[in-house]
Amino acid sequence: MAAIVTDQFRILNANNFVETVDNSANSYYVVVGLANPALAVGFGRTTDWNTNTPNPVDNINYLNHAGDTQIFGKKVTSANVRRLITRRNWTQGTRYEMYRHDYSVTSPSPVTNSTRLYASNYYVMNKNFDVYVCIDNGSSGISTTGNASQDEPLFTDLEPSRAGESGDGYIWKYLFTVPPSDIIKFDSTEYISVPGDWPTSSETQIQSVRENGDSTINNNQIKKVYIDKQGFGYSQNIIGREVDIIGDGSGAKVVVDTDSNGKIIKTNVSSGGQGYTYGMVDLGPLGNSGVSVGNQAKLIPIIPPSRGHGFDLYKELGTDKLLIYARFDDSTKDFPTDTKFAQISIIKNPTSIGSTTIYTANDFSSVNAVKVISPTGTPTIGERIQQTVTDGTAEGYIVSYDTDTNVIKYYQDRSLYFNQTTSDQTDFVGVTTEAKVLQFESSAESIIAPTSGFTATVDQTFTGISTNPTGNKVISLGVNFTNGLASPEINKKSGEIIYLDNRPLITRNSRQKEDIKIILEF
Repeated sequence: MAAIVTDQFRILNANNFVETVDNSANSYYVVVGLANPALAVGFGRTTDWNTNTPNPVDNINYLNHAGDTQIFGKKVTSANVRRLITRRNWTQGTRYEMYRHDYSVTSPSPVTNSTRLYASNYYVMNKNFDVYVCIDNGSSGISTTGNASQDEPLFTDLEPSRAGESGDGYIWKYLFTVPPSDIIKFDSTEYISVPGDWPTSSETQIQSVRENGDSTINNNQIKKVYIDKQGFGYSQNIIGREVDIIGDGSGAKVVVDTDSNGKIIKTNVSSGGQGYTYGMVDLGPLGNSGVSVGNQAKLIPIIPPSRGHGFDLYKELGTDKLLIYARFDDSTKDFPTDTKFAQISIIKNPTSIGSTTIYTANDFSSVNAVKVISPTGTPTIGERIQQTVTDGTAEGYIVSYDTDTNVIKYYQDRSLYFNQTTSDQTDFVGVTTEAKVLQFESSAESIIAPTSGFTATVDQTFTGISTNPTGNKVISLGVNFTNGLASPEINKKSGEIIYLDNRPLITRNSRQKEDIKIILEF
């Protein structure tokens, strides 16, 4: 049986995702991780990670491994999510396509040959970040591609209008303006961000466009009747004859002109009516009974989005993509400035450490930490650290080392416990103790980093969330320490990783902020 997944299903899925973000029962986070992609090889990690970054693998094992190496998470709110459409800047001399309800495989758009409306170039954004839909491009069955656009639309009037005096035949309908705040967060060379709360917004401009498009309020829906075939033999030299548009709606009328041969040469919708999903122009008043077979005109009422242009912006523009924005800066010690990362993910509903309650704070640290004293040397980010503990050797990979506070942050990547020769689960001598995950302890045993030669001991006397090593400056540590040790703020085995991106290693510094923009396409 033949079947399709429709564009409307994709739009629905995008809308549903936004709704889940808005739902207070959910917590989504953009997460960065993996400080040492080329060192801890195996299970998707490679020594040439930065020059030949591997694609992530969509299986449970790979995602669990990614969870091991999470470093820091920033909460996603509805303010940082926007629906997207493909960016189409207005350019003089370009042929744009008009909005039509009937583009298909058998009737593709005439300029881009698109088989679906949303792939055609039927809308534009001007230099002021105003977005318009093309109602008319001067096309007909005689000139299917229409005219080249000469006048940039710059108006923000509610009714469709021409943009200038060139006579290019274009009629544009203003939809919205991308606000400056969204330009800063969501602007890109490929996409336009669409207002996030269009159906409910009380912002004056949005509300005006939405209500102006609502045909149940203003009784004005159909905007264009396309002359596919002019016909021949209708009443001659008719100027301004108003006729009905027949269909499943009501109230629509179009004014028709003919020439000396009885050809239809012009149409102008005088009343858009409401409730149409199809229509036929009744040319009976123009003497269609006398028109011979094969000479009948074909006039196509262009059916706008349900309830009119501008009412349901997401359906009208086909918003099946989302952009999620997150800014990572040095505003919290949870995200150290000296770390590195090579994975970006989105995680849904992690739980608070030691609990089954969904974590809800604005950010989280997902690494362990140890406050040390008597350090010797400087460790390298990504290298291995060790400590002799009660049952063997605890191991981790360094994520950060703060020389002001003497705090080491680390994660315990499962690659620490593989066969170090084969970088996998092949049996090896010492597996009994070396493959066992052991936690660092608050003891007098030294913490060492064999590669760099760094050594230190745990500050067993330190408990708290801040310190003032110089005596005059309190420094927040981001996480709470007990006897020199701190746990992640989330259960690292909790939550669902719904997005994962591998990237060449990014090195942070104190003078840098990272703007992360993730595009999801449904």
